[in-house]
Amino acid sequence: MLDLDRLTPDEYRARYLDLQSRARALAGASGPTDPPVIPPVDVIATETIPPGAYATLRARRGEALHIVNQAGTPGASLMLWNADDPSERFNAGDTLKLQWTTRLSSGRVLFSDMGRILAAIIADSGAGHDAVLGPSTPSGGAARNGRDNLRNAAGKFGLGRRDLATSLTLFADLAVDADGTMRLRTPPPPGSFVTLRAEMNLLIALSNTPHPLAGAEATGPIVVTRHRTAPDAAAFCRAFSDEARRGFENNDSYFA
Repeated sequence: MLDLDRLTPDEYRARYLDLQSRARALAGASGPTDPPVIPPVDVIATETIPPGAYATLRARRGEALHIVNQAGTPGASLMLWNADDPSERFNAGDTLKLQWTTRLSSGRVLFSDMGRILAAIIADSGAGHDAVLGPSTPSGGAARNGRDNLRNAAGKFGLGRRDLATSLTLFADLAVDADGTMRLRTPPPPGSFVTLRAEMNLLIALSNTPHPLAGAEATGPIVVTRHRTAPDAAAFCRAFSDEARRGFENNDSYFA
């Protein structure tokens, strides 16, 4: 059996690249930039979020949110809670460190603070998603105030400030220079998308506000389609890493 404690960082990276290749083969996917085909019969609801606005959403386990960034807005802040027990919420730190990467794309999962998986990324255009810096703040003006949007969204679920944590900023490709300076790479192309499959019953807050490091890039609507998925839609995510497999096993026990 492989002794993970004895692997060097380079050996870890090589192992995860190999797992990624095998997971994609298991999924039968032609690549991360292929948009999913959603049969009309599987569509539950579609909502458009204007620039500067936010939405509160719910998804049952096994449903998915297909999120499309129509205009290439550099960011959209996302926060997730377990709908059956909102004290369990998205944990950005565990999501990154357990998967040994800051590059969240198809095959990766979003961990809760209880070692379970809230959502799996089953399709992604590769625009990049930042789980480090969190939402924009009031200093950016009303149209860029992701922090207060998430607070207001949490309030609609009966939650408060203490129920929030570092959010995931979709469509924000964060880079770190050699001197430690953080910056965004090129803005996401119009039509960028990500599809998140709910692995628990979810409460969801989504704020259409740019990343805090974004400049004056154009903003536009974010379109969210909630739809049903096949039972095995996230099978390749389960196989992506040992940590993801354990997270799914924790989910299995929780719902047993």
